[in-house]
Amino acid sequence: MKSEETQSVRLLRVGERVRHVLSEILSRGDVHDEVLATHMLSVTEVRMSPDLRHATVFVKPLLGGDEEEVLAALKKNVRYLRGEVSQRVNTKYAADLKFLLDESFDEGGKIDRLLRDPKIARDLSESSEE
Repeated sequence: MKSEETQSVRLLRVGERVRHVLSEILSRGDVHDEVLATHMLSVTEVRMSPDLRHATVFVKPLLGGDEEEVLAALKKNVRYLRGEVSQRVNTKYAADLKFLLDESFDEGGKIDRLLRDPKIARDLSESSEE
């Protein structure tokens, strides 16, 4: 029986492999889609379900433009992408791919802007002096 730790390591390893494969497919322009051909994408993370049948793929269009259009193009080409991933990643089942926008960069930017706000910077400097 597999321990929880080895199971999670396997999920991370498979997710990282799927991320690399999708990044390679998208950067080479293997998907014949006009929207995907005109946008550079970053596949930032892939989270696998415990049974490896589902993969949640987080993507971010570089330069941040046309996010919804890019997401729609990925969803339209999901059958092709799933087939390519299943050929290149050795798992028992071909994982269903679900594409979502990675908003962690936006959240990081919001936090950075907040920390640079003069009122918050003043409060932070006051608390560090105590």
